[in-house]
Amino acid sequence: MDIIFLRELKLDTLIGVYEWEKRVPQTLQLDLEIALPNSRACQSDDIADALDYSKIIAHIQDVLRKRHFNLLEALAEHIAKILLEDFKAPWVKVSVAKLQAIRGSKMVGISIERGQLK
Repeated sequence: MDIIFLRELKLDTLIGVYEWEKRVPQTLQLDLEIALPNSRACQSDDIADALDYSKIIAHIQDVLRKRHFNLLEALAEHIAKILLEDFKAPWVKVSVAKLQAIRGSKMVGISIERGQLK
């Protein structure tokens, strides 16, 4: 199984249940592991056979601009569904963290896995 990964992508968005969180953007850190639907890109060296991570990131940024999530859990689930359904990944691991959300902690967050590893 071939897996592409993206580490420590920083995104600013409105997220949270408190009123101030619905008005003040917070920085999230996103880490993704995405199983490839096939290994054609390894042989062809052609972007048409690969998962284009620039398109993945643009899609996620678009979602964050248009939609407010109360919980990191719901955001992680939504991102996982995008990867599984829109990009046909058979398996994903999505980690989302709020940076410096709790005094004394670098980050708090969630990591979920969805789909099947072959």
